[in-house]
Amino acid sequence: MKTILRFVVALSTAFAMLPATAALNVFVCEAEWGALTQELAGDKASVYSATTALQDVHRVEARPSLIARARSADMLICSGSELEVGWLPLLLTQSGNARIQPGSAGYLEASQFVPKLEIPKVVDRALGDVHPSGNPHIHLDPRNIARVADALAERLVQLDPADADVFRARANSFHERWRAAMSRWEKEAARLKGVPVVVYHKDMSYFINWAGMREAGSLEPKPGLPPTPTHLAELVERMKREPAKVIVYSAYNSPRAAEFLSERTGIPAVMLPFTVGGTDKARDLFGLFDDTIGRLLATVK
Repeated sequence: MKTILRFVVALSTAFAMLPATAALNVFVCEAEWGALTQELAGDKASVYSATTALQDVHRVEARPSLIARARSADMLICSGSELEVGWLPLLLTQSGNARIQPGSAGYLEASQFVPKLEIPKVVDRALGDVHPSGNPHIHLDPRNIARVADALAERLVQLDPADADVFRARANSFHERWRAAMSRWEKEAARLKGVPVVVYHKDMSYFINWAGMREAGSLEPKPGLPPTPTHLAELVERMKREPAKVIVYSAYNSPRAAEFLSERTGIPAVMLPFTVGGTDKARDLFGLFDDTIGRLLATVK
């Protein structure tokens, strides 16, 4: 009897010493949703991001390693609105994971919870990489982060009701900190209102709309098409007539086109993190907005 008791005690101690396992395996398509999941779930979720800030999310390959990760996921979070149309459908099909298929509780499209910009009246491939459901790069409006956080918190509770109190407490804490940060960002970004900006791609539209900036041109001749010498020459002439204050490009873009335009117009070019991990300061969602606004203010002062 004593031997059995000692065995039970030893077994219990051994289990107690094992590392705690995350309740949910979460597969995210973009780094911003991974960061948001960590804010709301903490150690109750293990998060894997299919992309980094240095990758163009439009052009991702459904590699076997991604399929394996999707196969074991309890939840999938993507921007949606056709942003991942070139690779996500294949990933979902090949994974064979019923938990993360569209329509299931484990499938969440962030863009479905926010008002979208740039919904085209006409869908024509001749117009470039046009998204029929509107611009999918929703995360650079801080108000959208708050909206998606509400939806994500509810979904986490639905998938893991045992940890509902944890998710709700973390969501409340996040919203409190996010509201305070938004108040500060709004005051800081007031100096950007009306500032004309040349973008690389239509990935800054939500930030431009939130900050009240004005898009004065694009380095891409059409969305998704790389800059061409002819288009850049035309853009140089336009900037001489109606100069912008700043040229921006994202961490995943080549800087060559921005530098070309900057050298010929005298308009400063600045690289922006675009998402979490794009710069050393953009280590989380708060750092993403801090650094984006800080870099713009330092450039247009």
